Amino acid sequence: MNGSIQIPPPANEPVLSYAPGTPERAALQAKIEEMASTTVDIPLIIGGKEVRTGDTTPIVVPHDHAHVLGHYHKAGPAEVEMAIEAATEAWESWSRMAWADRSAIFLKVAELVRGKYRTAVNAATMLGQSKTAHQAEIDAACEYIDFMNFNCMFAEEIYETQPISDEGVWNRSEYRPLEGFIYAVSPFNFTSIGGNLAGAPAMMGNVALWKPSHSAVYSNYILMQIFQEAGLPDGVINFIPGNAAQVTDTLIEHPDLAGIHFTGSTTVFQMLWKRVGSAIAGYRSYPRLVGETGGKDFIVAHPSADRAGVRTAIVRGAFEYQGQKCSAASRAYLPRSIYEAIKDDLVADVESIGVGDVADFSNFMGAVIHQDAFDKIQGYIERAKASDDAEILVGGGCDDAKGWFIQPTIILAKNAKYESMCEEIFGPVMTLYVYEDHDFDDVLELVDTTSPYGLTGAIWARDREVIRRASDKLRYAAGNFYVNDKPTGAVVGQQPFGGSRASGTNDKAGSQLNLLRWVTPRSVKETFVAAVDYRYPFMD
Repeated sequence: MNGSIQIPPPANEPVLSYAPGTPERAALQAKIEEMASTTVDIPLIIGGKEVRTGDTTPIVVPHDHAHVLGHYHKAGPAEVEMAIEAATEAWESWSRMAWADRSAIFLKVAELVRGKYRTAVNAATMLGQSKTAHQAEIDAACEYIDFMNFNCMFAEEIYETQPISDEGVWNRSEYRPLEGFIYAVSPFNFTSIGGNLAGAPAMMGNVALWKPSHSAVYSNYILMQIFQEAGLPDGVINFIPGNAAQVTDTLIEHPDLAGIHFTGSTTVFQMLWKRVGSAIAGYRSYPRLVGETGGKDFIVAHPSADRAGVRTAIVRGAFEYQGQKCSAASRAYLPRSIYEAIKDDLVADVESIGVGDVADFSNFMGAVIHQDAFDKIQGYIERAKASDDAEILVGGGCDDAKGWFIQPTIILAKNAKYESMCEEIFGPVMTLYVYEDHDFDDVLELVDTTSPYGLTGAIWARDREVIRRASDKLRYAAGNFYVNDKPTGAVVGQQPFGGSRASGTNDKAGSQLNLLRWVTPRSVKETFVAAVDYRYPFMD
């Protein structure tokens, strides 16, 4: 094709309000009712074909765990081998397809999510992952549309990056896909992340084996169907939910493993890294390991901070989606002057939060994702109730009779190193530590050293010198750092997301940096008039 191809300039997808009387609210409520009353049977998708193994697991509604939405079939070692074969076959033509043709498929994916599938993917996320309408909209619809559109633009920018050429020479860079397949391992908490973990490497010409979280199979399956409808060739992405250990055991030893694209727990990612290291001599090339893992995300307020802003940042940052975001605020350091000023209003705000069925749009929170999560979070709350180093300021209720419901909870820690100030809980639990106003600089040291993570954090202050000092001191404490805002809500193209330390490889989803990990450049030098004598002038 002759011509300079340019991706349509992307813009962030507007978030629909779902306010009373809006058409999107009526459409979503109707879709929730339809999907809640329909039993689904979700197959594997291997080489473009549906595969049913008969080994199934139920899909339940977290806020009504007696309600079974359907079942999904689980991949075993034989199906994983089938998926590897399908991906290997697809790689031959897909890896050579022009980038513009590949991009056209993913741009179509974005359009399908924007229109035809918006209510379905949002409803599946609400039912299967207990997200409110707003949380589903900003995730499954808007963020995923943004991933597809912006990644196409970032890919174009990468391909346009070319070296300089000297006289008589033409230098150029070819950004080749990796040899082999990508193992995409996605979490339950963001539908969009699942599609991006498989989709981003595929956009750059790679093939992928996608193992979604067992708690997000429904919404992720809809994204897989959208890939197919958009024209993604068979075998480029293979959808293989299944037992994590079984799937990993088959893939991790395979010589064609070219990379792992992962979002999940730090412990699991470290295990994968160790296993890749142990098998390194058997791979065709060094696998790319890209992971976004845990966080112990902070809010630190200076005495000059806006009090109402700090209060709202705590409530939204800690309790949106039940605190089940990698970026969720889970520890806050408040000067005594601010704590005393906002304490009563903060407690009142938390007590006003509605918790229940997300189909009731008046609820701010749904249920946590499953029984294991419920038990873990409840353990932290019960230990805080019994501890001399902590007290429950508000909340603390837990009830799993109908759904896995945990009331939004704030723990007041008397010890800055109390366990809930240090450990990732991944639930609706915020821990406050109150410091004396004059100890702000000492608190910055606490923030930096208390947790092994480095994902998100926020500084609240009006004093600009304080903001500069905090930003410098906390330079490595957060890969996404917020000034006078909550530490959640990163937007593709605006705040590329990721952290380092124990929080991952910081390859910034939603940016060029992530896509660069899925290509292996080739430098090409073409000389127009070659030398014909081996001798150099200095030899005369």
